[in-house]
Amino acid sequence: MTSTPRARTPRERYRDRTRAEIKQIAVGQLAAGGVEGVALLRIAKEIGMSGPALYRYFASRDDLLSELVVDAYQAVADEIGAVDISAGGRAALHALATAFRDWAVAQPHLYLLIQGTPVPGFRAPDETVAHAREVLGPFLTVFAGGRPSDSVEPLVGEFDRWLRDDAAVAAWAEKWTGPSSGGSATSTGAAESPVVAGSEGSSESAAAVALTGAITAWPQLHGTVGLEAAGQFAGMGHRPTTLLAAQVDMLADAFHLA
Repeated sequence: MTSTPRARTPRERYRDRTRAEIKQIAVGQLAAGGVEGVALLRIAKEIGMSGPALYRYFASRDDLLSELVVDAYQAVADEIGAVDISAGGRAALHALATAFRDWAVAQPHLYLLIQGTPVPGFRAPDETVAHAREVLGPFLTVFAGGRPSDSVEPLVGEFDRWLRDDAAVAAWAEKWTGPSSGGSATSTGAAESPVVAGSEGSSESAAAVALTGAITAWPQLHGTVGLEAAGQFAGMGHRPTTLLAAQVDMLADAFHLA
């Protein structure tokens, strides 16, 4: 018998609304002045509460920034997850890269928050890893249908070893590339993925190929999109979208995506 969820009390609902308002104001400060512009005392003044009262909702500025990081990752994961990748291959890869870029340039303050370390000594919350993997997940699906070229074969081997050594990573890859078929259990208890033919007749797991493609794409995307979001392409004679499209095509070529 399924139990009925407990109704939230008025106090709990008020706390949720207040926390949401604090985060909304902090995002506005972030957009206006970067991380340095996020100030708890100014937020408290805008809301109309004392500084000590605000600390009942967020213990520190790092605590507030941590929630903004998680929220930003969830937002971009939602955007990526909404992309139709049913066509697969090159077209799907372009669609994912475009969605990532569109989200980042629409709110560069949030993108730059998650791109690196917001402030010295900041430690992102543990759940950030799970959210980042949700962003990369659809890329795994696309690259699972690829066939690596000679230049990336050594990297595929390294990622294949990672999959064998880390059951959590293997489970994440399997979630996005489909269940293993005909595999045997590894030393970590994870099943081996199906194998695909390499460029010279070698074989490697489809999950390893997918992981190689997704993680190769990640710095490529961050490099181009990050420079655009930070305004570093201003005055250059190209459109960032043209550069991104060319990089995506090079990635697709490296994995023989049709």
